[in-house]
Amino acid sequence: MRPREPRPRGRLSRAAAAIASNARNPDLRRAQLSFLGAWTAEWAFTVGLGIVAYRDAGATAVGLVGLLRMAPAAFVAPLLSPLADRGRRERLLIVVSTLRGVATAAAALVVGLSGPTYVVYLLAVLSTMAATLYRPAHSALLPSLCRSGYELASANVVRGLLDSTATLAGPLLAALLLELAGVTAVFAVASAASLWAALLLLGLRYDAPPRTAAPQDDGLLRSAATGIRAVRRNGDLALIMALAVAQTLTRGALTVLTVVVAIDLLDTGETGVGLLTAAIGAGAVLGSLAASLLVDTRSLGGWFAVGVALWGTPVVLIGLVPRQAAALGLLACVGVGNALIDLGGFTLLGRIAPDEVLARVFGVLESLVAVSMGVGAIVTSLAVDRVGVRPTLALVGALCPVCAALAWPRLRRMDRSIRVRDREIAMLQRVPMLGALPLPAIEQLARGLEPLEVPAGATVFDQGDVGDHYFVIESGAAEVVGDGSVITALGPGEGFGEIALLRRTARTAAVRATRALRLQALRAEHFLAAVQGFPPSATDARTTVDSMLDRFTPRSGVGEPPTAPPSGGTHD
Repeated sequence: MRPREPRPRGRLSRAAAAIASNARNPDLRRAQLSFLGAWTAEWAFTVGLGIVAYRDAGATAVGLVGLLRMAPAAFVAPLLSPLADRGRRERLLIVVSTLRGVATAAAALVVGLSGPTYVVYLLAVLSTMAATLYRPAHSALLPSLCRSGYELASANVVRGLLDSTATLAGPLLAALLLELAGVTAVFAVASAASLWAALLLLGLRYDAPPRTAAPQDDGLLRSAATGIRAVRRNGDLALIMALAVAQTLTRGALTVLTVVVAIDLLDTGETGVGLLTAAIGAGAVLGSLAASLLVDTRSLGGWFAVGVALWGTPVVLIGLVPRQAAALGLLACVGVGNALIDLGGFTLLGRIAPDEVLARVFGVLESLVAVSMGVGAIVTSLAVDRVGVRPTLALVGALCPVCAALAWPRLRRMDRSIRVRDREIAMLQRVPMLGALPLPAIEQLARGLEPLEVPAGATVFDQGDVGDHYFVIESGAAEVVGDGSVITALGPGEGFGEIALLRRTARTAAVRATRALRLQALRAEHFLAAVQGFPPSATDARTTVDSMLDRFTPRSGVGEPPTAPPSGGTHD
């Protein structure tokens, strides 16, 4: 029988809990507020730069500047994102936020002194290159601050809400400053927001999950290629990237279309550019609040597809109803789509890609985003000049809905796979020494699980055998037998086999099935890498093993009769 969907009150409670979980966790709170500062700066700077370019040479200049900003960033993102996989990811975030703040401040100075426009463009390229590194490092950092898929989905919902808030606040702030003080003030405020984002991250305190060290001779180019290969070999990752390209082509097109629609089609002037962009942010805020109601659903792939479709359909309708009120409402729907993409797309990427290459995978994403935004901007500006605003709106808007419809079946298969993974993670987290692991580590363990069935009366392993696996009982029952005596009984959710792995000894006892067992087995290298690489889990494992060895002396040792280990422990 299919489970009933949670009632609205339950959904509201879960939404509140999702937001509260980020507020209670000081590291998540700092990371999320840093993102708010960084993206408020990005949106305000984008509006100000669009005005500079339009004053310089019209719509074509807006598109060309968009392409020139994104092309170098597309090269930098996959090349330098491996740095975030080699060390603590917040350090890279601090560096890039500081660099953005300095570059944006310099742009404010050039504009204020009526300096050459090309210098502003060069500084914009530098700022964008730094900004392109921010999101992959931040996206890869969030799973390390979480302990479950639900908590990661909550973090992505909250980040989506903050992203939406920045999408609203940045352009509105830019519109206000353009009205009162001009572009110089817009750039100055963007600089301050970037520097604030860097300061917040100085206070992060957390234990990083275990991560495979990169070879010493593995250069950045070769390391970056690892991320590209990870995407190419995984069809699910590749599909998410392809949909992201469609969405960001449209996003790049909108950097041109918001300017052209406001000034040429709606005749609302330069201030109207900020208002149209802010409408996307307003819709994104509402969409993020709605997405918080979906955080506990099992349809992230489905909602991701809906979000992609919403990036295009309203754009078509703007050309059919060229009125300011309609345009503001339709662009708000685009913002709702953005919120659903933040929930579905980023959570799926964080769950599917291995942690040791996670920043590189997000770096590939940012590279594709940068290229497609630049291409979308320049192609749209040329299309506006060749065929006009309304046909361009129709062509641009059709892309995302078509791509979302084609991807729907595979995205739903991803949802089913994630549900299975969540059950496996929940089973592993019931084991005391594994319960402390952060999400990336326990997700990696879940990927390495090997199912094993043992009939009643058969042994899983004998005393004295070589230890090469750790086992968790999914169903059934077993007993631990040492020197011919039953030590204890084991049931679902309990693990055994760690003593031989952690102490690198032979099995200190036998384990025999009393009822047919369904086990999940972990190879020694997977188990040890996770447990010994994460300090809290390693401490818990040592305490558990020492406690069991104090109570049980194997046959080759000095012989007291074995006694049962403490309740809830694991056994060998």
